[in-house]
Amino acid sequence: MIASEGKIILIPLFLLVIAGTGIQAYYPSVGLKWINLTLSVLTLFSLYFFRDPQRIPPNNNGFLSPADGKVVQIINVEDEEIGPAKQISIFLSVFNVHRQRVPLSGKVISKQYNSGKFLAAFNHKASMDNEHTAVLFETENGKRYKIKQIAGFVARRILNYMEPENMVQRGQRLGFIRFGSRVDIILPRDFQIDVSLGDMVQGNKTIIGQFQ
Repeated sequence: MIASEGKIILIPLFLLVIAGTGIQAYYPSVGLKWINLTLSVLTLFSLYFFRDPQRIPPNNNGFLSPADGKVVQIINVEDEEIGPAKQISIFLSVFNVHRQRVPLSGKVISKQYNSGKFLAAFNHKASMDNEHTAVLFETENGKRYKIKQIAGFVARRILNYMEPENMVQRGQRLGFIRFGSRVDIILPRDFQIDVSLGDMVQGNKTIIGQFQ
């Protein structure tokens, strides 16, 4: 399945490929062969990038990974809304699925957007300095956690579908980041983490851990 967020890029690319192929067929002397080839490669890559696989979350109460990617940081932090917390950072390369999903059912407490820089997403300063959207959730058991979608060096567009006061379900679409990026999970300090630094995780599939 292709993510609807990719239409704004895929449709123009398809039209350009069709137009260029048609012009080349009727006017071979124009010399659009390499341009058409480049556009075709970009179209195929975009189709791959905007894939949105349907995944059924495991039938348990585990905290799901909100994104695909590599765990690049696990640190203790102080969060103004959660207090003493743990931060788990997931780096998404351009080859990862870029859909983000809700890790655990509950209520959206707040959403904040912060403009900022566009450092490479694997740079740990990106968590604080880059453009990002942060959503605070409260579970049905009163536990709070935060998901931050962080733009990277290439990414320039964060899409987020959460709204304060909305009730959301585990596995629901949270948003999408176009091209390389980073997702931070901020959890209470007593949260039991079941992943390690360097692990590859899958959104809506890998269990990050459990609330205590």
